[in-house]
Amino acid sequence: MDILKSLGHPEEIFNLFKFKMGGCRAVMPKLDYESMSETLRTCYVYLNQTSRSFAAVIQALDGELRHAVCIFYLVLRALDTVEDDMTIPLDKKVPMLNDFHTYLYQDEWCFNESHEKDRQVLEDFPTISLEFRNLAQEYREVISDICHRMGVGMAEYLEKKVGSMNDWDQYCHYVAGLVGIGLSRLFSASQLEDPEVGRDTELANSMGLFLQKTNIIRDYLEDTQEGRVFWPKEAWSQFAARVEDFAQPENLESALSCLNLLVTDALRHVPDVIAYLSRLRNQSVFNFCAIPQVMAIATLSTCYNNPMVFQGVVKIRKGQAVTLMMDATNMRAVQTIVAQYSQEILHKVSLTDPTRDKTLNILALIQEKSTLSQSSLPSRTHLSPMYLSAAMLLAALSWQYLSTTAAQVQGTGDMQGQ
Repeated sequence: MDILKSLGHPEEIFNLFKFKMGGCRAVMPKLDYESMSETLRTCYVYLNQTSRSFAAVIQALDGELRHAVCIFYLVLRALDTVEDDMTIPLDKKVPMLNDFHTYLYQDEWCFNESHEKDRQVLEDFPTISLEFRNLAQEYREVISDICHRMGVGMAEYLEKKVGSMNDWDQYCHYVAGLVGIGLSRLFSASQLEDPEVGRDTELANSMGLFLQKTNIIRDYLEDTQEGRVFWPKEAWSQFAARVEDFAQPENLESALSCLNLLVTDALRHVPDVIAYLSRLRNQSVFNFCAIPQVMAIATLSTCYNNPMVFQGVVKIRKGQAVTLMMDATNMRAVQTIVAQYSQEILHKVSLTDPTRDKTLNILALIQEKSTLSQSSLPSRTHLSPMYLSAAMLLAALSWQYLSTTAAQVQGTGDMQGQ
């Protein structure tokens, strides 16, 4: 049971109770669905059905930005559903991906032949495209442009393998970096953030790449079992003849070496993440951006040098996820979290790991950018004896209650990149 994993972290147990009692309403407020049109309400239904990760933080955004980001997400979810559907022949799929942005302006376009789990966003695309056309022009221009560029990139990688590390960057740019760029432009278009946030595409791209690479690293086993390979050949070919060989117990040492190489590569985006978040001024936008990023670095810390990556799906604890969600609401707290997890990774670096020097260098840079020295880091697990005792007593007395609570926050632990 996942709740057992939190017993050594009393603050997580306390936060699970707090979450259950509505303690996150300031971060995740409820929407007024009665004031929405029927089609817009339907879009939010689809948002909650198709996103385990971003539905809550999207719905917490301020003003009209909330609707723009909701529609942006659903448009890209529909595009991604086309890409993922292996039953669509390439001669049909490639034109669909390239032309998908044009469907936004076609009242009745839909696709009823998908077998993917999120196919409802294609079958009822007229509802989504209608709400897209109801958005202000500055939002429509951003969404259409990103949809076009992403569709072209997805079509390119339908047959192209992720070979070099540069290919990995390019693929992640198409499927996630463009999302970061598009979101940043929406933030600026809403005037909730400065124009520079939308103009700096390099930092915005890094935000997306960090989340996407974390997902790819974590999902090794699921992807390889389904015949998908997103780990770059330039990395895995240094350690194995086939990327699938890492799942064999006798190849564990090589597997961990490749894993740590990729985690190190993902970590090089963290200084950009810190720089990006430090520019944000609107609280709802900050929460929206910061929460998935701290979930990602917590996930990388869990994955680093962890054999379980090759045996199952590695996830952070639900209590850990709720705690991160509640804490990551200001820059100081984010810096503390980043410094904490970079320290955790540092303690796992082996003397014999082939990427050791690179890992140490990027961790040192992250520590510098987080502007927190090790000696000044506040302890995130320090609790007074009274608080500690009370929390442990609550755990002992509330076993079944916490199990129910954990079930109700199912999916929160996947708050990155989905």
